[in-house]
Amino acid sequence: MSDELVIAGKSFTSRLLTGTGKHRSTADLAAAIKGSGTEIITVAIGRLNLDDPNEKTLLDEIDWEKFQILPNTAGSKTADEAVWTAKLAREVTGSDWIKLEVIPDPKYLLPDPVGTFEAAKTLIAEGFTVLPYIHADPVLAKRLEDAGCATVMPLGSPIGSGRGVLTSEEIQIIIEQSSVPVVVDAGLGVPSEASYVMELGADCVLVNTAIAQAENPGLMGGAFKLGVQAGRNAFLAGRIPTRETAIASSPTEGVPMAAS
Repeated sequence: MSDELVIAGKSFTSRLLTGTGKHRSTADLAAAIKGSGTEIITVAIGRLNLDDPNEKTLLDEIDWEKFQILPNTAGSKTADEAVWTAKLAREVTGSDWIKLEVIPDPKYLLPDPVGTFEAAKTLIAEGFTVLPYIHADPVLAKRLEDAGCATVMPLGSPIGSGRGVLTSEEIQIIIEQSSVPVVVDAGLGVPSEASYVMELGADCVLVNTAIAQAENPGLMGGAFKLGVQAGRNAFLAGRIPTRETAIASSPTEGVPMAAS
């Protein structure tokens, strides 16, 4: 049975998106990409040195014919900065896809809902395929979908925190009301957390720090791949209902009872 992830009309077999930040070496990055089986990779364009055309960047380390590049607007504190970075990304990469991040707060790195919505409307009007990173806010998620975003990307917990899924109730509401893919992005620390949100019905997850900063990024990438697959399969299989009391796993009808 085919079970492809479809974003903006493009089909993917992997439901694990990965990032390129925080890797200790290009060898670790390559191992993480290979282990994860990812097909969509995000790159912070604003943090690349593009002034020297002879200097190699992350864009030179990856064979982009094999992957969908997802530039992001990391480092943008305002809607205007995010729009400018997105336009730069399109010039550099030739891709209309953009992961929209508007983050004015340097301590908690929480996304600005107003700035994100403003930037999204502008970018959509200019032909971008917008994947917005947001707090797990069901109202904002629905408004971004209605505005034309290709996905919504609610956080599980703050970026890089590894605290797991602190927003599961809100994520469930977003999943329930969304007609576009729901990508849980940020805060996942271990594969079981990725599996959990996939079991809830999320369409995919984006993982960066938990893989990049692991002692063995290649092995952790593979572990997240399996966690995502397990969670997706469990969601498709349909879990049993929860009960207040126990129920025997073996039938008792027709079984002779011992004399008391």
